[in-house]
Amino acid sequence: MKFDYANPYPSTRIPVFARNVVSTSHPLAAQAGLRILYQGGNAVDAAIAAAAVMTLVEPVSNGLGSDAFCILWDGQQLHGLNASGPAPKAWTPDYFIKKYGADKTTPPQRGIDSVTVPGAVRGWVAMSDRFGKLPFANLMVPAIDIAERGYLMPPVVQQKWAAATPLLQAQPGFAQAFLPWGRAPEVGELFRFAAAARALEAIARTKGEAYYTGEIAEAIAAFAKEHGGALTVADLAAYQPEWVTPISRDYRGYTLHEIPPNGQGIAALIALGILEKFDIASLPVDSVASQHLQIEAMKLAFADVYRYVSEPSTMTVTPAQMLDDAYLASRARLIDIKKAQDFKAGNPVKGGTIYLTAADESGMMVSFIQSNFMGFGSGCVEPEFGISLQNRGHGFSLKADSPNVVAPGKRPFHTIIPAFLTKDGQPVMSFGVMGGNMQPQGHMQTLVRMIDYRQNLQAACDAPRWRFNAGLNINVEAAMNANTIQGLSDLGHEMDVINDSYQDFGAGQFIWRKGDPGVEGYVAASDPRRDGLAAGY
Repeated sequence: MKFDYANPYPSTRIPVFARNVVSTSHPLAAQAGLRILYQGGNAVDAAIAAAAVMTLVEPVSNGLGSDAFCILWDGQQLHGLNASGPAPKAWTPDYFIKKYGADKTTPPQRGIDSVTVPGAVRGWVAMSDRFGKLPFANLMVPAIDIAERGYLMPPVVQQKWAAATPLLQAQPGFAQAFLPWGRAPEVGELFRFAAAARALEAIARTKGEAYYTGEIAEAIAAFAKEHGGALTVADLAAYQPEWVTPISRDYRGYTLHEIPPNGQGIAALIALGILEKFDIASLPVDSVASQHLQIEAMKLAFADVYRYVSEPSTMTVTPAQMLDDAYLASRARLIDIKKAQDFKAGNPVKGGTIYLTAADESGMMVSFIQSNFMGFGSGCVEPEFGISLQNRGHGFSLKADSPNVVAPGKRPFHTIIPAFLTKDGQPVMSFGVMGGNMQPQGHMQTLVRMIDYRQNLQAACDAPRWRFNAGLNINVEAAMNANTIQGLSDLGHEMDVINDSYQDFGAGQFIWRKGDPGVEGYVAASDPRRDGLAAGY
């Protein structure tokens, strides 16, 4: 791919070219990854170190109670890791209906009954055991140092911290952990997290076992019981992450790889499969016609994903059926180029969020994401070890006919998805765009810009985005061209123009391989919608 390195959009950043590179949404995490690479670690080691630091420096998005997913190229082939945790054994629809009433359709959005088993820490260990070079304990050192000494609050994280405070300050442990002055930290203020340092030291010393079978597990279980939750030491001890084969689909000579369900990555594959039926490149990049086609393709994708995707063992159709070319062609024919539509799910059955990336000069590339789901997640923070617990349980349904109906030991529908691009079986790009259901939308929008329009990584990152919500409603970024906004409105899209880009329009990190490993290197980009950094040497 020969990119156009002119950037038609206002930007505070330029692409970074290097043989070893780490791109994250916070500079200290990128620097932690580089520190590990300098010590002789590989891209997996760097990604784990960066992920541990991210639990501290961007707690508005993730924490030590997160889930995680990874797609990595080991130099020979792709591997996928699903490190999302299941429901506690006590969870059934009746468990929630008895506690919260028969009118509830999902588990709570916040609080202890939104917490499933956190998977990230065992995900780190699984990656280290299989692909890492340095001892696991070494990878925790940068995070322990930051937790003990503290870090100065950056502006984007501070904005989200302050916004979440009124919503979560009454949740157990939240104020003690995250409001040390009785308020959110201010920009430039030093924030220390001694409890998390204790957890990281125990995780380093026991290679994660303290978290799932030792003192941290006992503390989490006692905390859950104290506040009326169901999570137990047995739930934690039983958990193991799963190595999976990524699912994929070709798009104009490239192949996009995503983690299979229980995640929503298949939505990006469906949307691109539909878009491939149109000559997108013949339309101006930011035109009404181009954006309309992309929006409609994404709507069709979500219609099927929300109807069919769940824990694989409970799905009534297969990913292969959902990605069948003839089926996607039939879905593409539903698009009207002259008006917006509210699509329903089709029938594919025949007669079926922090993100970071790292790459090293040996050719190893890592696409990694971990998340607490909604900002600080459940809002619950175990106080002794500073475990900020996710709220992935809210992704379950209490409706018996839903593929995502809650059940003991079942994994919920997940929004966080790493992505990977190959060409002719060789690695091209590790990337992701975090932000709820914006993630597959971001994957599709940035790939179309790079592949169809040859925009460089940073330009594709900087370009204004839209976000489909439901029905005919979309959000559009305030930076989008006014004529494009008006044109989309004329086609029937119901739009809200949003100035807050943090969650509404996601934030991406991208690393594109240039040439053979050890010969040229990589080009990387980091999204200006967060405090991030692409750094290399």
